[in-house]
Amino acid sequence: MGEGRPGVAATLRALNGALGRPAALWVKESGARNLRHRDFLAPRAALSAAFPGGQVPPEAVSAVPSLRGPAVLPLRVCRQTPAGLAVQVRRPEAFQRLLGPLPGPPPPAAEARTGCVVLHCPALRGAAALRPRHLRSVLLADHLAQLLRAQGVSVRLVPALTEERRWDVLRQLRICWPSGSGGSSLSDAVSALKAALGQCPCAAACEQGPGTAESVIFKVHLKSFVEQQGLVGYDPNLDVLLVTERTLWSLAELQEAVMDCPVSDPQALPASRFPNSSCCSIIHVVNCEEEFQQQQLDVLWRILDPGAHTALQKHLVCGPVKVTKPSSPIGADQYFQLRKRQMYEASVIKYGELAQDEAWTEVIDTLTVAAIRFEMLSTAHRSQITLDLENNSISTKGTKSGAFVMYNCARLATLFDTFQRAVERGTYPPLPPVSELNFSCLREEGEWLLLFNYLLPFPEVLQQAAQLPPPSKGIRITANTETVCKFLIQLSMDFSSYYNRVHVLGEPFPHLFDQMFARLQLLGAVRDVFHSALATLHLPPLSQI
Repeated sequence: MGEGRPGVAATLRALNGALGRPAALWVKESGARNLRHRDFLAPRAALSAAFPGGQVPPEAVSAVPSLRGPAVLPLRVCRQTPAGLAVQVRRPEAFQRLLGPLPGPPPPAAEARTGCVVLHCPALRGAAALRPRHLRSVLLADHLAQLLRAQGVSVRLVPALTEERRWDVLRQLRICWPSGSGGSSLSDAVSALKAALGQCPCAAACEQGPGTAESVIFKVHLKSFVEQQGLVGYDPNLDVLLVTERTLWSLAELQEAVMDCPVSDPQALPASRFPNSSCCSIIHVVNCEEEFQQQQLDVLWRILDPGAHTALQKHLVCGPVKVTKPSSPIGADQYFQLRKRQMYEASVIKYGELAQDEAWTEVIDTLTVAAIRFEMLSTAHRSQITLDLENNSISTKGTKSGAFVMYNCARLATLFDTFQRAVERGTYPPLPPVSELNFSCLREEGEWLLLFNYLLPFPEVLQQAAQLPPPSKGIRITANTETVCKFLIQLSMDFSSYYNRVHVLGEPFPHLFDQMFARLQLLGAVRDVFHSALATLHLPPLSQI
């Protein structure tokens, strides 16, 4: 069997299979201290539960180092230790397989996904100024869209931005959101929804008389429908919804997005009042303060169009965004400008007059975007975020900030730029083909840490970040939208520690070139991981800081 790129999941499956037990017994180590002695561990407690007396048959233990597979790491030794069964990887071969050329075309990803997801962000519907709480849900939807697309999923973003809703702050934060004017197709859809409401037993037309809001055209009894259908997870206070033209326009936009989604199996779709619609997942990304209103819209859509797609509606709810001691409500644009000013001041403190040069304008803008995106996205979406706007909480030094991540990405760019200029001067020979590199030179603890904790699991990290839970009866879902930010922060910390300790570009002596070239190949792969992960956040890599 050919050997391809190793993966964590495939290696764990092979290890579990070697012991002949269905339970997941093995774990991957990640801490520097444990990685000095082992790479995978089957803990003593897990072995005691799976085998009589915790004793694994000797033939199973001896078979572990001979495990092979296209995505299985090369294993060196398996031995009993006080902590349990410990396995070490053949590290030079692992470096070669992860950093070297793959033999032939890569196999198709086992977890490749297709389909369509509509991400609906109600925060963009209002014409009023955006607040930080709205910005959180928009940034989350934007990031989730990028993650899903990277996994082969088609994504539609709703609502389209109109002239009245094209906030500058979205452009400044590099949020890629579609724009459009609606048009006759939406007008036709609104008319169809009105006709459906007129035939709906749950709805009653409103006469435009004294005491009636002028724009209300129907009253719809949501509670009775929820009870009749046995819907789970909705607010018990859902009762009567006053339907306006704006309400129907919102549904029409959603309906149009669904109709644009590709249909994988049209024959499997239940009947719908809108025959051109397709089956796709609909996720309402909403802040907790607007969750009730979105549930109302959800139920209304189910009433008007009992198709497969409306039954697949889910709500991804963002926790509150608390602003410490604001003198007055702060808008998203004010929040951006404040963070930009703080980032400029922090850069001047660190870099002096250099940061005041015009060439740094784009650098400051990118650092500001990174700071805000990490501030909003590195916390689990259901948890509260606290924004401290009084004190300068933005720093170029903090290890958990977006600026720190961008700084380390720029350090890598500087490293390779310095190497290239040295090659042009004749100080070093060019980097040889990867097949000629000697990866047995990579013996420093931090080098294995970078490969084993970041390069190896990175594809699976992106898959997990884009993972949406399977269909369930409830309407709330959770997503791992903080995964990429946390991964980048931890990668930056471990890379920074390694880079501060190891002099990569050493003296130009031929006997040192093998190690230098192997390290450059490793750090080139680290740079690629930085770039790919930052792309899911719409952050361009910086070439200087």
